[in-house]
Amino acid sequence: MMFNLEEILVATNAKVIKNELNYENSDNVRFNISTDTRKISGGEIYLPLKGENFNGEDFLDKAIENGAVGCFVTGDKYPQSAKLVLKVENTLCAYLAIANFRRNKINPITVAITGSSGKTTTKELVYSVMSQKFKTHKTFSNHNNEIGFCETVMTMPDDCEVLIVEMGMRGLGEIELLSKYSEPDFGIITNAGSAHIGRLGSLDNIAKAKSEIVSHLKPNGALISQNNERIKKFADFDGEKIFYELSDAEIICQGKSYTKFIYKNREYELNIEGNFNVENSIAAIEVGYKAGMNYEQVKQGLANYKPIEKRWEVETAGGFNFINDSYNANPDSMKASVSTFIDLYDNPVVILGDMGELGSFTDNLHRSVGEFLGTNPKVLKAFFLTVGEYSPQITTPLKEIGCQVQNFETTLDVAKFVINNIDKNSTIFLKASRSMKFEKIIEYIKGEVRQ
Repeated sequence: MMFNLEEILVATNAKVIKNELNYENSDNVRFNISTDTRKISGGEIYLPLKGENFNGEDFLDKAIENGAVGCFVTGDKYPQSAKLVLKVENTLCAYLAIANFRRNKINPITVAITGSSGKTTTKELVYSVMSQKFKTHKTFSNHNNEIGFCETVMTMPDDCEVLIVEMGMRGLGEIELLSKYSEPDFGIITNAGSAHIGRLGSLDNIAKAKSEIVSHLKPNGALISQNNERIKKFADFDGEKIFYELSDAEIICQGKSYTKFIYKNREYELNIEGNFNVENSIAAIEVGYKAGMNYEQVKQGLANYKPIEKRWEVETAGGFNFINDSYNANPDSMKASVSTFIDLYDNPVVILGDMGELGSFTDNLHRSVGEFLGTNPKVLKAFFLTVGEYSPQITTPLKEIGCQVQNFETTLDVAKFVINNIDKNSTIFLKASRSMKFEKIIEYIKGEVRQ
């Protein structure tokens, strides 16, 4: 991720305010770009980012004190001890431009992934598949905004052959921006559901925002998307489009931490349960073949997939068995995951928390989850616990049909209830929006046992 000065100037169109580097051959001198003064190493150039609650330019002096050779600025003030000062209009745009320069210099096959739910799991599935043939690099965790994109590209190895970029959004225009700077060869849209409806106001707007992934998709590439009429309406792309859905696959065996299915007359296995994971796998299968992989490579890639932290993560605490799927939640993912859980597990205990960013739809969408789960023939065997302000609305329709229900205000309250009242032969499922911090339930239970 090192650049010479000429490359930086070409990428960012920066104006040189000061240059006292005095190198004999500046083309051979290369610099790292750093956005964090706490991690500055000698010889790096500091690029100060700005946000709602911080301004990186407040730390220009600190960056130079910590060893930075120079810095970017947007104004006229800069540390006098800086040997190199570059002026740009917007430092985030400069960061994106540098990332784009590097993306095109290395020129890996680039796979962009978005969706209302399942995008991180799909990213991990695609990575597991692509790694069977290619040197592959991916977005870390769910660092899927503009800064996360830049970090992903800047940490990409020089010999990277496949780059997998997860794209999140908070509103219209954001995925278009990520598409512009990533220039994907393949775009994947896992779905367009009700997540973020509080921000975007309608399902059409959500589909429109997700479909922005095609705005800079290479014409000789392909869009691989869930078969969704709203996506079809807004995904304006003249190249190849592949639409898939769960019914395209035949699930021939499913149990705890295992699924076997057939897709297009070929058999695949996963070390995880859930129909939604089969659907996510189809996207990985399709992009693998589009990238030139063979059946054995794709099959082995899926078989090697392992869930990441807080995404259907099997865990034990205090003698209790947990499935922690609490990294995030929206109505569609909650319906799918909870339904799968109560189908496959004996003595199921379901702990649900509030779902965020639903705006004026919050009440109805929480209740819709309970109404959907109420149609599951096995729902009466489950014990439902909720935490938070809105999640009790999930259990209102469940209570009406005879389900056992208990509501709590805090994660500590529900942890105490679990310790004192839940049989250790049960399996406990956790699902909530990230803001609910459901990992604390497991932490409290582990702490109680240590005491």
